Amino acid sequence: MTHNAALQTRMNTSTALDRTFSVAPMMDWTTRDYRAFARTLTRRALLYTEMVTTGAILHGSPRERFLGYDAVEHPLALQLGGSDAGELAECAAIAEAWGYDEVNLNVGCPSDRVQNNLIGACLMAHPEKVAAAVKAMQAATTIPITVKCRIGVDDQDEDEDLERFITTVADAGGEIFTVHARKAWLAGLSPKQNRDVPPLNYARVHRLKMRHPTLHIGLNGGLKTLEACAGELERVDSVMVGREAYQNPWLLADVDRRLFGAANSAAERMEAALAFRPYIARRLAEGAKLNHVTRHTLGLFQGCPGGRQFRRYLAENAHRTDAGLSVYDDALGRVKAPAAA
Repeated sequence: MTHNAALQTRMNTSTALDRTFSVAPMMDWTTRDYRAFARTLTRRALLYTEMVTTGAILHGSPRERFLGYDAVEHPLALQLGGSDAGELAECAAIAEAWGYDEVNLNVGCPSDRVQNNLIGACLMAHPEKVAAAVKAMQAATTIPITVKCRIGVDDQDEDEDLERFITTVADAGGEIFTVHARKAWLAGLSPKQNRDVPPLNYARVHRLKMRHPTLHIGLNGGLKTLEACAGELERVDSVMVGREAYQNPWLLADVDRRLFGAANSAAERMEAALAFRPYIARRLAEGAKLNHVTRHTLGLFQGCPGGRQFRRYLAENAHRTDAGLSVYDDALGRVKAPAAA
């Protein structure tokens, strides 16, 4: 989608930007194909792109590669990685022109690759730099500028240092924060270990909300059920789910009813799978490979009769150079009808 068409679509969309529930930005997972698939399950959840660096947007070509999306994905936020206030402001303005509903600054990724460029969780130690970036981004746009962070990094104090970070950014105009309720140990743990090893501390996020009632404080980390999400929404303003929403996508099917009080998008798993079919056809016509699109559906029939056969058939056949829509249809044929509900 070109940026002019995307902007018009955002202006015309009737879907309000409501952060009650969102799917976390995840590298290699929350691609445009995953997000289109997620929309067969939930119309209301806020979706995020993978992190895109300022350098990729400003110097990469074509820009569509980094910013392109399908109109169905709204409400949609772009997550930016960077630390230079001027570059982030320029990219935020570009994102607005492309029709994104929100721009989120990544202050939580623990990857070594981003640390070297002062991107991600290491910025927790530089609240003034984050504050300057948020202020510049807000001045360059009219859409919300938000921050996703951790409760701290390495030896930081989870109370004092997190409080200083949030207060500093809030004083510069930041109002919306999603907090991954784990520390990031940049020294000693791999990015994968940082997703599980540091203990969750929901109470710290709860205290943050109590201390800052006028700020929007969202919770991320370890949430696996909508029951848990509903419970946390009694203490914080929003919840964000990551891996569970990807690996068990049917979780999303009851989000609209349970958390937004709206009608669900799909009553059956097969209904969602078939609703994704026209999108797959469009992507194939654009030259996309079938396995790149359908890999996001592998968990849809988890625990259902025929679900394993569905996954296996796609894994063994979708990567073929001649794989077309019939491969997806054949995989769906492995699912037993009673299990589609």
